[in-house]
Amino acid sequence: MTGSSLEGLSELATLVAATQDALTDDMITRLASAFSEGMILLDRLTRNEGLVHLLKELDRPENQHFLIALSDAFTAASREIATAPPAKGGVIGVCRLGCNAGTQEGLRLVSLIGEHLSASMRELHRHGN
Repeated sequence: MTGSSLEGLSELATLVAATQDALTDDMITRLASAFSEGMILLDRLTRNEGLVHLLKELDRPENQHFLIALSDAFTAASREIATAPPAKGGVIGVCRLGCNAGTQEGLRLVSLIGEHLSASMRELHRHGN
């Protein structure tokens, strides 16, 4: 071993000793428990094929833009609902809402998602997964 390696080990040992002095037994137990639970959760997450696929898809720029747009839409809708008077209900209100271009675009988006989801589910079951 070189002198710099021994010096590094010595500094690491000093850091560990100082940490042990600063932490109570209860704190160490809680930290160890949290670390253990975190490792178990990480293991479960990395074994979940669907979640790993979703994370890979979310890494694509178009999906990141979609998520930003979706979160902005939630914020705007929340503010709009909070400041708008309650809906009166009735068929005429539904007809007016249906004439709104934003409503039609929203229904189209949900319809397209449903169409692609259904096709994907059929393909999964067709292959026996």
